[in-house]
Amino acid sequence: MPRYEYRCRSCGDTFELSRPMAESSDPAACPSGHDDTVKLLSTVAVGGSAKGGAPAPAAGGGGGGCCGGGCCG
Repeated sequence: MPRYEYRCRSCGDTFELSRPMAESSDPAACPSGHDDTVKLLSTVAVGGSAKGGAPAPAAGGGGGGCCGGGCCG
């Protein structure tokens, strides 16, 4: 079950709740009992390493862009 992070506007505490995705935007009371909370945007960090020794492409290394390099100068 996904975990969502919330912040209480009354006391400033940040807390997490495990709940189904369908309930992620439902109201959540903070552990101190306040009801004025807001769901925070979360970022996901994905790590790992490439197999086979291929280096990652260099930033600004030509090509790619918004549509394979066709519209970017």
